[in-house]
Amino acid sequence: MKRIVSIVVTLALLAWLASDSRWKMVGDAFASITPGAFAAVALALFVTYVLRALRVCDEFRDEVNGRFGACLRVILIHNAMINVVPLRGGETAFPLLLRQVFGIPLMRASASLLWFRLQDAFVVGVLACLVWPGLNPALRAAGIAALIAVAWYLPRWARAPHDWAARGRIVAKLGMLRDIFTEATGRSRYGWWWTVANWALKLAVQGWLLAMLLGTSLQTAFPGAVGAEAAAILPVQGVAGFGTYEAGAAAALLYSGIAIKSGLQAALALHLFIFCSAIATGAIAWLFPSKSTVPGNPAVGSARKSSP
Repeated sequence: MKRIVSIVVTLALLAWLASDSRWKMVGDAFASITPGAFAAVALALFVTYVLRALRVCDEFRDEVNGRFGACLRVILIHNAMINVVPLRGGETAFPLLLRQVFGIPLMRASASLLWFRLQDAFVVGVLACLVWPGLNPALRAAGIAALIAVAWYLPRWARAPHDWAARGRIVAKLGMLRDIFTEATGRSRYGWWWTVANWALKLAVQGWLLAMLLGTSLQTAFPGAVGAEAAAILPVQGVAGFGTYEAGAAAALLYSGIAIKSGLQAALALHLFIFCSAIATGAIAWLFPSKSTVPGNPAVGSARKSSP
């Protein structure tokens, strides 16, 4: 009965949203895009999921043992959860799934997730400095240099010898976290390459779709895609990131001569496409359970057995 009520309420809310005339403008924006272009964008987005799965396989190669399909499933479900659970709560799916499927400790998986997110932030930050319209060349160069310097220094600081274990209870615990983070920064062989490849493709395809939605060039729309993703990596988000994502895109497009209303509408359409892609691929992945390598653990996401 609870599930039936939930479904009815959800459908009622969707119907209410769809009845708003302002959503018609989003549909009109999609109407100008051919099915072939939609398919190409969807395929390119799926390739970015593959690149992220390869990064996980590289990071946890000793535990994964070449099980790329299981890594891809973790990424797809994790990506869907990020888009559904508010306030970045979906991030918890990553360490939980890695523990259930591969037996990777939560602290180890969480430290790697933190390093992944820092790498994402550094790469997106550098790209934002490169393409943000109207930015002073000196500030552009200084921002890029600062981000690269911090990205280079952070893992070296983590790996440096320290005596935090002898400084008291709280500092000793921080020292343990630092040591775990040190391991995370040193395990991946090609982590930066996977990160750069993922974001280069992801932002290019999002910029392309945004350009088609706006009827403008990729050069004009690309900063909007970067602005949207820069806002999307904020630590605090609403449900599915709606609001901050559109605001980041519209702010960047404003410098390219795109009116704020047009920028927000196009960014909303782009966000809905990405959201639907994440939910659809996550749902498909959930339907195909991964066998756990941990003794006694059931397959993740497996269907419950019917009672006799």
